[in-house]
Amino acid sequence: MTNLTTDQLKQLNMYSIYVDQPEQVLFTLETLLDDAKTENVLNVIQAVSGSPNRTVAASYFMRRLGMFTALQFYNLAVYDELWVGEMSRLTFGTKEEYGKLSVSMFVHSNDWQDVEDKDRRTIIRYLLKEECDAVIRQIRTVSSVSPLTLWENIFGYLLWQYHVLLGNPATAEEARVDLDLLKEDMLWEGIASRSLFATYLNGCEPSQLLNTEVRKTCCFSKDVPGLMQCGFCPLK
Repeated sequence: MTNLTTDQLKQLNMYSIYVDQPEQVLFTLETLLDDAKTENVLNVIQAVSGSPNRTVAASYFMRRLGMFTALQFYNLAVYDELWVGEMSRLTFGTKEEYGKLSVSMFVHSNDWQDVEDKDRRTIIRYLLKEECDAVIRQIRTVSSVSPLTLWENIFGYLLWQYHVLLGNPATAEEARVDLDLLKEDMLWEGIASRSLFATYLNGCEPSQLLNTEVRKTCCFSKDVPGLMQCGFCPLK
């Protein structure tokens, strides 16, 4: 039984997230967050992606997970729904994408719930702290990658997401509410001294930053075999 519409399922696939399960499970998000298993998980990511070192592998993974985060904010703005599954039910396996073997995400389609009656501020705080910051902090226990690099890997997808949502009259109002909350310093308490997303936007609208060198750090996609330098790279 699925809680998702056909359009939502298509959106999942656009973000390289699949509702079937992989032939072979590499790890789950729960495994990644296990202190005893994080290093092994990153080694697996490095091997599958062909990354030359852990720093590149960590950034590669966060770009993949960033698509899931962007989807969370998309479903929040468009459907008032969120993925609320257990961390053990967000699975990672291998799948060929664009002719390259990738670390891909696999989910259960009945793990989305309506959150229309929930407090928006509480929801976004949870997404930032428990789904993003928790993973970033854990990855950095076994890698020297900059936390800003990992956050910017998420922000690149959010930038595009809010460009699309704010440009659509049907979604602009809800998207504006969520975007304004993301820029509130208070919601970043315990994560950073101020809103990292507001700093990233630097007073601009998302649409103004498309095709610009908005990043402050390199995501190292240029160092992953089969991938190219991203369009926001400051090293151009």
